Order: sequence, then C-alpha cells, then structure tokens
Amino acid sequence: MPTPEPAIAVTLRFSPADLRRCRFAVSPAFETLSAVRVTTGQQPPDHHRPWLDSVRPRLDGPDGLDLRPLTLLQPRRGYTPDFLSPPPTGPQARFEDELTRIAATPPGQVHAEIARSLRETPGASGTATGRLLLGDPEQVLPMLTGLIRTAWTTLVEPVWPRVRALLDADVAFQTRRLAEGGLDRLFAELHPMLRWQDNVLTRVRGDDDHRDLDGEGLVLMPSAFKWQEVVVIVDPPWQPTVVYPVRGLGTLWPSRPSASKDGTPDGSPDGTAALARLIGRTRAALLTGLDTPASTQLLAHRYALAPGTVSEHLTVLRDAGFVVGERHRHEIRYRRTELGTAAANARRAPSR
Repeated sequence: MPTPEPAIAVTLRFSPADLRRCRFAVSPAFETLSAVRVTTGQQPPDHHRPWLDSVRPRLDGPDGLDLRPLTLLQPRRGYTPDFLSPPPTGPQARFEDELTRIAATPPGQVHAEIARSLRETPGASGTATGRLLLGDPEQVLPMLTGLIRTAWTTLVEPVWPRVRALLDADVAFQTRRLAEGGLDRLFAELHPMLRWQDNVLTRVRGDDDHRDLDGEGLVLMPSAFKWQEVVVIVDPPWQPTVVYPVRGLGTLWPSRPSASKDGTPDGSPDGTAALARLIGRTRAALLTGLDTPASTQLLAHRYALAPGTVSEHLTVLRDAGFVVGERHRHEIRYRRTELGTAAANARRAPSR
C-alpha cells in the first residue's frame, strides 16, 4: 500500500513557561485588513453581507476607494505581510497606536515581506501595482499606512462599537473557560480547526509549519472579519499568535435577505421574521446562515450556542427536509436542501 501523505498543519509546542504566558488581544488593524479582503471577494462575505451592502456605495464608481495595493498583498492562498497588522502588544489596542507601529517598520523588513507576498501570487510582481509595491520602501510604507487609515475610517470605524462588543464578549467567555478548566478546556473548545494534545496546539489544514514557543507565550486574538479560518503567525520577530473566528459571529448583523444571481433581493426582513415565527428564531438563523456547509461544532461557535442545542435544532431541520448531513473526513457537515433554500429565500407573499 502507498504511504499516506502526512497531514498539513501548523503546530506550536508549549514549554512550562508558555503555559503561563497566554493572553488575549483585539486588533483594529487586523480587522481592517480582513475587512478589505471581504470587500474584494478574496474572502466570501457570508454573514457580513449586510455590512458589505452598506459600504458598497463607498467602494464602487469612479470616486470609490482604490485598495488594490492592500488587496494584492492579501492573496486568497499565500503569505500576507505581517507588518501590515502586527500582533498587539496589549489587550486593548487602539487603532492609532497600531498604525504608529506599522509606520515604524524598518524599510528592509517592509521590502522583504512585500517581495515574499508577491512571489506567492503568480504574475503579481509584473503588474503596475506590484511594481509600485516593490519600489522604495521608505515611500511605499507611508502609502500603505495611508490606505490602512482610509480603510479603517471608511469601512470599519463606523461599525467598530458593534464589532468590538462582540470581540470583547468572546474574550470574556474564553477567559472564564481558561479560569475554569485551564488550557486543556480552552483549547479543546476554542475552535473546531484547533487540536490540543501533549502541550502541542495544532491548526489543521493550510500551511505546514512548526514553532517551539520557548517561553514567548501565545497571543490569542478573536476576529470578526477573518471569519473563515484560523490564522497562525509563527515568523519572527512577532510573538506567536493564533487568530480565530469570534464566537457568536452569526449574531453580529441583522438578518439579511438572500440575493438572486442578478443581485436582486430574493427575500426580505419580513420573510426572515415569518420563517422565525414558523420554525423558531434559532432554527431560522441556522437555516438562513447555512450558505456554505458547516459542522455542528462550527455552527455552535458561530452562533454562541451549546453543541447539543445546535444538534437538536439540526435534527428538527433535517427531519423536516430543510437540511441534510454529509460526511466530510472526520466530521458531518450540514447543508441546505432545495426545500431549505426555498424556505430561507422565500419572499413574503404580497398582500391582496
């Protein structure tokens, strides 16, 4: 039999000192960079569709924001320069303080990280934007910091109180878990993509990398706009950092109507409310939020529910023919059926 290929994963090995040096932080700069990815389609909007619809007028048209330099440095698959959003040094980072740190990045590091990022996107270095980014780093860095500031004030700052409240709630919840059960309890339930065994934290899927923490500890950072995956920062000089999707993301924005292929609404807030009256608010939220298949654990994290509660609701939805479960490697992922999609997208019947 052929030898199976080793699983690709990122691993972080803890020493006894690291077990005492884990801390939580929130980063407005990281949220800003991740929000830019959502606006450009590098990351599907899914639950952020209401927010994206609200900022779209500021992005489109001849006077819209030109964020191409930031977009090119954030490939869907590949390296994004760490200096654009360095791990926060404290739990309550302010955007202006983070921008000051970004602006102080040494020119040599700016050029090296940009060059590495562009190498991982075929043809990127030869584009006009790529050539601009490979220019004098002492001119490129102010240009990038200016774009990050503009993206912050235009896209994220208006909704920051709402986003920050969700991030703070996650930190409070995870801190209680840590106090109640230590790292074993925290890492066992932090996110479905993370595994904890024998003092090694593993992020399944993605890159293949390893780092011994050697007493540096670990920054744990919830993110609202980086909702699709867990990000692990292992490259020096940054403190090792794990960025994970915030708990309760499905509750961040008001319920949204779905859209048809031509972009016109297929539903309405009234339709969503009617569905909630029919099958219950939680089941309606789970059903309308299943734009992509998801496991019970992931849905529990996304909606800040107990896994057992999600399982009970999914069983009802499955028995009603609204969803179906399909095995994907080691887990069952649920997706909407045609009937479930019709219910999630249903218009309110016009009055007569």
